[in-house]
Amino acid sequence: MQFIDLNSQYSLLKSKIDSRIQQVLNHGAYINGPEVNELEVRLQEFLNVKNAITCANGTDALVLGLLALDVQQGDLVLCPAFTFFASAEAIAVCGAIPVFVDCDPNNFNMCPVSLEKTILELQARAHAIPEVILTVDLFGLPADYDSITKIAKKYNLKILEDAAQGFGGSINNVKACSFGDISTTSFFPSKPLGCYGDGGAVFTNSDAYAQIIRSLAQHGKGDDKYDNIRIGMNSRLDTIQAAVLLEKLEVFPEEIALRNQIADRYEKLLGDYVTTPVVPKGYISSWAQYTIRSARRETIKSYLAARDIPSMIYYKKCLHQQKAFAELDPDVINPLELKQSVQLSSEVLSLPMHPYVSDENLKTICESVKSSLS
Repeated sequence: MQFIDLNSQYSLLKSKIDSRIQQVLNHGAYINGPEVNELEVRLQEFLNVKNAITCANGTDALVLGLLALDVQQGDLVLCPAFTFFASAEAIAVCGAIPVFVDCDPNNFNMCPVSLEKTILELQARAHAIPEVILTVDLFGLPADYDSITKIAKKYNLKILEDAAQGFGGSINNVKACSFGDISTTSFFPSKPLGCYGDGGAVFTNSDAYAQIIRSLAQHGKGDDKYDNIRIGMNSRLDTIQAAVLLEKLEVFPEEIALRNQIADRYEKLLGDYVTTPVVPKGYISSWAQYTIRSARRETIKSYLAARDIPSMIYYKKCLHQQKAFAELDPDVINPLELKQSVQLSSEVLSLPMHPYVSDENLKTICESVKSSLS
């Protein structure tokens, strides 16, 4: 049994993916080949956004987004405390300071109530006003953008949506990667839409932001690559990866439907035994992970491991607890207690989730979870 089964997906798409890769090998345009432009157009159509700019990976996508929003040295950027390190790392790479916000224990995403309280607490302590809210669509579920957008407008903040795990999710038929002033995703192999290496993308409806992002991703280029108008970086999606993603995008809606069927089965089989994730009305998750909560997490994990059933802990440590941020002023980076995030880090456990989990394996997983608790 595999935690994420990429082999089954490849076996179904093998002839099409192989043919796409062979086309790239034939024309030899390994960087900025025609498949890259084709993919960007397809992504724009899929998400109904005006601009899609591919790049080398999801972390670069965040950095590009922050730079395009003019985040500078010493600026404060609001960020959830319970997420993968890259979200806050990108802030620090830009010389800015992450300010951590507590998360909702039901859906794992940034809590809007904690967000506004954090802003007000920073004001009360006479700290600088944050520049940007960096949201995260954790485990495939979009954050509460209705509430977060209202707060952003109230305090004149920009939103950078980190949808590295959220691509394929939606709220009332509006897809993730379109909720921020700028949005980003990752095409890391284990993501809902993944390539066979590293890859990422940045999305925006602003032509002005898109122009800056395209320049930044290619050494700050102007009219051509030898006309450099700003300090940028080298962050491009390889043509072969674009070719792979084009074929995977063809079946992606079907795979999201399958992921949701599997999540429904998990809920029915485990809902009375552990705390299962909550998907609000009108939301669709892309289920990058299926994450349960239990005070007896270690017991469950050990029991599953003894039966060769993989499971993962995302995440054992909150961002404000990471050594990398130990020298930052705690009065600034976490002005409020982050109780819910800390509690989540002690209870979460992710179970196998991909479109090709067999019913037999799913039953085995769930029966094992239940047996571990009896």
